[in-house]
Amino acid sequence: MIILGIDPGFAITGYGVLNYIGNQFKVMDFGVITTNADLPHPQRLLLLEKSLVDIIDEYKPETMSVEELFFNNNAKTALQVGQGRGVALLCAARAGIPVYEYTPIQVKQGVTGYGRASKIQVQQMIKILLGLPEIPKPDDAADALAVAICHAHSYSSMSKALKSAFIKG
Repeated sequence: MIILGIDPGFAITGYGVLNYIGNQFKVMDFGVITTNADLPHPQRLLLLEKSLVDIIDEYKPETMSVEELFFNNNAKTALQVGQGRGVALLCAARAGIPVYEYTPIQVKQGVTGYGRASKIQVQQMIKILLGLPEIPKPDDAADALAVAICHAHSYSSMSKALKSAFIKG
């Protein structure tokens, strides 16, 4: 299963593409999409959309996993991040890709087994689980990979539960 993980943003959107086969991960790509602060707001959203469409066209993900917004004190930033997140959801919908959303606590739980893990603990587990020589950089790309890993583990657990319920029923 090819999973596109998204750490939504407006200035920086992290993405990670994983192929998850039989409890094994293969990293296909990861990185960030950045938009220039000098561009008008609508142009930045358009650039984000074009970049996400290019990633979807290249890797043909079967699912997209997106981190849910963590609301902080800055409403303006939250709104801008929400707009970037909306662009990602729209791109998935247009491509017919199912979207799964996870809270930051669910992502930490899915990667480390502990919902209150520190950022460095999550990054170390990403490195280990994906067999990478170093922690992925920048942080937004690592966060996107974490969301994809979380979905792989969650999806695997859901599939096992459904199979078990089907066999018993």
